Amino acid sequence: MILADKIIDLRKKAGLSQEELADQLGVSRQSVSKWEGAQSTPDLNRILQLSQIFGVTTDYLLKDEIELPDTVQTGDADTDTPALRRVSMAEANSFLEENGKHALRIASGVFLCIMCAVPTVILGGVTNGDGVASSVIGVPALFLMIAAGVALFVWSGLKMKRYSYLSNEGIDTEYGVSGMVKEKREAYQPKHIFSIVLGVVLLIVAVLPVIFLGITNDQVVISVIGVPLLFLFISAGTFLIVRTGIISSGYNKLLEEEDYKREKKANGSDDFSGAVQGIFWLLVTGGFLGYSFITGDWGRSWIVWPVAGVISGAIAIFTSTMHRK
Repeated sequence: MILADKIIDLRKKAGLSQEELADQLGVSRQSVSKWEGAQSTPDLNRILQLSQIFGVTTDYLLKDEIELPDTVQTGDADTDTPALRRVSMAEANSFLEENGKHALRIASGVFLCIMCAVPTVILGGVTNGDGVASSVIGVPALFLMIAAGVALFVWSGLKMKRYSYLSNEGIDTEYGVSGMVKEKREAYQPKHIFSIVLGVVLLIVAVLPVIFLGITNDQVVISVIGVPLLFLFISAGTFLIVRTGIISSGYNKLLEEEDYKREKKANGSDDFSGAVQGIFWLLVTGGFLGYSFITGDWGRSWIVWPVAGVISGAIAIFTSTMHRK
């Protein structure tokens, strides 16, 4: 095992983040990141410090052929800490491949759920507000699209269940895994940035078709063309952001970085946020169905979905902030 992987292995076993290790060594996080990426090598003084922090010999750090005995405890690691889940190269590659498919399925489900109101809106505009066509064709189409989206969520969630430990448990990657994941993340970074930028732009300009077509004062044109384009832009932008976000989080899970640091896994922040989001969306769906069936106003009640999407984002930020505190 080379020095870079030994530092990663020892740091994770000690339960330290790159920032925490950098603070103990008196260096920047970027320096630690370069050591772990085999882009640079720590000087002799840092090697001595590392050996003291992790409770290993300098020979172990400097000589690739020396392996750490299983009985050795690193640093101040708690002896009651559960064993870390070992992740092989094959397991890591399998996860990254399946996570890419998972990202596509979830993003497609979100796309369908956002677009579900479009048939009702178009029919309402074409029939000049006649509720019969919207009820007979639009409402069933709405529920079919929601059902398809939910089916994608459930199916994808079940397929990814075998990898749930990456979000909930500390992991110990085998030799070369961290380097492989970092290389793939670096290669994907330009696509990630492009998807985020394009997605945000689509969300910002989504309202423009409604504004421009509103000049005509023709409600039919606005309902049949403007509002569907609004939803299409929002759906496409959200699709790009959700897909690339899931792919990016897959790399972070294997590297135990950002939202998947070991201390955050112990706090169970994902479970808390997921429970809050689940309750919120059940309430939104119940309110939407109750209002729409009682009033029959399917042509306007669709507005609850984009509003709920914005509120959901605010809830996600709030719950994440509360757990950090």
